[in-house]
Amino acid sequence: MNVNALSIDLEFWWCNEFLTNYLPHDREDGFRDSLRPIFAVLDAFDVKATFFVLGSVAEKYPEVVSEIHRDGHEIACHAYSHKPLYAMSRSEFEDELKKSLELLDDYNPVGFRAPSFSLNNGTRWAIGVLEKYGFRYDSSIFPVRTQLYGVPDAPVGIYRPSREDVTVHDPDGPIVEFPLSVLRIGTNIPVSGGFYLRALPKRFLSWGVGRIAARRPANIYVHPHDIYPGPPLLKVPFMSRLVTYHGVRTSLEKLIMLMARFPFMPMGALLDRMALLPPDAPVPAAPAAPLRLVGRDDPTLPPFSSPGLRRQPLDAVAHRYTGRTRKQVCETGDPDEVW
Repeated sequence: MNVNALSIDLEFWWCNEFLTNYLPHDREDGFRDSLRPIFAVLDAFDVKATFFVLGSVAEKYPEVVSEIHRDGHEIACHAYSHKPLYAMSRSEFEDELKKSLELLDDYNPVGFRAPSFSLNNGTRWAIGVLEKYGFRYDSSIFPVRTQLYGVPDAPVGIYRPSREDVTVHDPDGPIVEFPLSVLRIGTNIPVSGGFYLRALPKRFLSWGVGRIAARRPANIYVHPHDIYPGPPLLKVPFMSRLVTYHGVRTSLEKLIMLMARFPFMPMGALLDRMALLPPDAPVPAAPAAPLRLVGRDDPTLPPFSSPGLRRQPLDAVAHRYTGRTRKQVCETGDPDEVW
């Protein structure tokens, strides 16, 4: 069973393409409150993660980003405004990157994730821009077709995308790509997190992630608003409402279940451990998390700070997973695996 990558897209709840045309002018971000459930889970399981930080978040909440870094998590870049790559020119993207890197300068980010997973063959010019600004890896390609994003023909394992075609592995490519995880069963089924964490049944999610992790490291992500029901319910079309709000109140239990059953670590540290990054890349040397479950009464749980950002007691649902063991899935290698 492989150690897997866990990442959090650190952004505001309204950074959602399905809400863009329906947002109220005056809105509360609820940002700190939305982070507390995530940090309760990460702290309880001693898991370190990669935070793809939106530049506008770092600008408004620099102290939050600093605290995340002090806790041993990796800081990576998520651009500045959350505008998709296909809505920008190359020069506009460069301007966004420069602005974000100035705000994240203290953390030497080497990883990048495009807003809305918008790296595809139409925006492959972004690879050269990432190389220019010193990025070592990317996690923007989703090997599935959706209304908003996707590169269904891309490799499902870690690879180096060609500058001419992001579906082709180029051993000399400048950027390591860690695609979002999909389960290949005739077609590619996304099980990576986000909306899929909220929408998929818990047993299928556990089985799917386990099957991927038996072959290669899984790449799981979450947004704060995926597990925090605080944002207002906007009057939006049915599909936008489904994608935005469905499953928010049950997703925390699913995240706890994944933490209980699978080991996770930051993406940069995992790629470094796999010797896929240059030796001089400033990635955190975070160890793989031990597989253990703690609840609110566990004596090893650090004291909860109040009114600090990080720790608050987990919901009692965590106790449902105490003592469970992880089932390993032993399968042959994936023919799409590059490494």
